[in-house]
Amino acid sequence: MKPAVLELSFTPADNQRLANLCGALDENLRQIEVALDVSIARRGEHFKLSGAPERTDLAARALRTFYDQAQHHLTAEDIQLGLVEVMSPAPGTVKSLESPPLVTRRTDLHGRTPRQVQYLRQIQEHDITFSIGPAGTGKTYLAVASAVDALERDRVKRIVLTRPAVEAGERLGFLPGDLAQKVDPYLRPLYDALYELMGFERVAKLFERGAIEIAPLAYMRGRTLNHSFIILDEAQNTTPEQMKMFLTRIGFATKAVITGDVTQIDLARGQKSGLVEAQEVLAGVRGIAFTFFQAEDVVRHPLVQRIVQAYDDYAKRQ
Repeated sequence: MKPAVLELSFTPADNQRLANLCGALDENLRQIEVALDVSIARRGEHFKLSGAPERTDLAARALRTFYDQAQHHLTAEDIQLGLVEVMSPAPGTVKSLESPPLVTRRTDLHGRTPRQVQYLRQIQEHDITFSIGPAGTGKTYLAVASAVDALERDRVKRIVLTRPAVEAGERLGFLPGDLAQKVDPYLRPLYDALYELMGFERVAKLFERGAIEIAPLAYMRGRTLNHSFIILDEAQNTTPEQMKMFLTRIGFATKAVITGDVTQIDLARGQKSGLVEAQEVLAGVRGIAFTFFQAEDVVRHPLVQRIVQAYDDYAKRQ
């Protein structure tokens, strides 16, 4: 297919906004080129886009969107998150959908794709929510944001974070320290999200008060958790018995979010995943919601989305 050429101009020229749009050494333009597989040539306020017709249209939409936001400096994160919305399979629908407002330190936090908006709504409207999909789709981050929101609004008394202690394809051997220190490496993504959404000092104080708790999945048996927001991360590495045990820990005024990627199961060969079985067992149970994320929902560096899609295509060919 012959590449299409699309010309775009921003007149009257605003040099400061153009500088913010393009970034240092046209870094922002390079990000757009890589993400959308187009070439961008610029002379002053005039831009020439070349590539597949649908890609040049997306690039033009992205440039217009970022130019409108360019009254201030645009960071690499601004560009990458904006590209996710531009590349949404239903452009424009994310803005029209109302993402539930969340009380966190990040005032700009909202669903970036229709499925992310749906996910946030399901968490608010259901006691148990499953989110299944590839890495980078916001499964864990948005779950932690919803937990922080519930704690800040006093809808729950504590946040409980748990995950199975299964290594990703390697054996780490004995880990030194007390129980919390042994489990810390497995829960690092949850910690990182908490620090970003609440601040290091506040998270530390809440740990001291017991308002945030780290609970290894193996130690959940026998407990009943009331007035809590529980997040089970990396649930693809639970066994069916562990999944049933976890789901029956839920008490009064408690929400649970279960996240996982069924393409990255680290259980022993032949061992069935509790997350895979739960999809079949709980599919028709009222009060339980499922969100299935796809490659187009990846909210990371634009290359991550392409990597996920490439692996999906490879798996289909095999």
